[in-house]
Amino acid sequence: MTGQRTRRLRRCQLSTPASSDKMLVKAAASDADFVFLDLEDAVAPKAKPAARGNAVRALRELDWGRKTCCLRVNALDTPYWLDDVIEVVTGARERLDVIMVPKVMRASDVRVFDAVLTQLERKLGLEKRIGLDLLIEEVQALQNVEAIATSTPRVEALIFGMGDYSASQGIDILRQMQDPLYPGDIYHYARFRLVMAARAAGLDAVDGPWVTFHDTEGFRTECLRVRSLGMAGKWAIHPSQIAIANAVFTPDPEAVAKARRIAAAYAEAEARGEGAVAIDGMMQDAATVRLLGNTLALADLLGM
Repeated sequence: MTGQRTRRLRRCQLSTPASSDKMLVKAAASDADFVFLDLEDAVAPKAKPAARGNAVRALRELDWGRKTCCLRVNALDTPYWLDDVIEVVTGARERLDVIMVPKVMRASDVRVFDAVLTQLERKLGLEKRIGLDLLIEEVQALQNVEAIATSTPRVEALIFGMGDYSASQGIDILRQMQDPLYPGDIYHYARFRLVMAARAAGLDAVDGPWVTFHDTEGFRTECLRVRSLGMAGKWAIHPSQIAIANAVFTPDPEAVAKARRIAAAYAEAEARGEGAVAIDGMMQDAATVRLLGNTLALADLLGM
């Protein structure tokens, strides 16, 4: 079993209720990079046992193509999470790539999931390690975000869940949407801190849902806003949001071609013992090439 983190596309993480066969079929056929089958908020308590079985069947029987397949389990403080993990991992095995953990509060919460997954992987003889994506959606979690990010090598991404976070901090999100009194993005600090913690630990950072899915321009604006902070993608709660997220978080082909040209020219200059090279009337050096690295890494993942 590999111990290295897997690089994944997360331009769009599509939320899909594990209780809905119809939506699971649509999710598998969608253009989302990453689909998470939801056993938490999208599924009523009485429906959770049946939804686990649905998730296993969908993971094993549907054609997911190159998508990352993820399961959002219930939180550690519920009576559901352990059965979520054991039943779906046992049933889906290698078809499951990532488990998404909601309402993480501290690093020790993550280690519980890590320990259970480690035992299951050994018992089942799984060839690959299941990753963990962690939802930061409480003020206590944000206070502990650096420790959470480095809690285990199994962690791949941190996700900002602004809905529960608003309740946790006492933000009246409905009033804010109707009559914005605060000058700027009320989530800027939380998002910025989450991205810093994620990137410092070598993780991806992803933004949570835009719930007014009919407001496509609002969704696009939010995608652009979090991309500017260094996030890798955003959730979609409706298929209409997938194309927008994919477009915003995909580098422009011309920018990719230019980045490759600059990187190649600098590599040639470096081989000659030069520290900088003039391209299109501008001096390019090691710092420039490093800035281009994120674009080139994403382009490589996309096969651009």
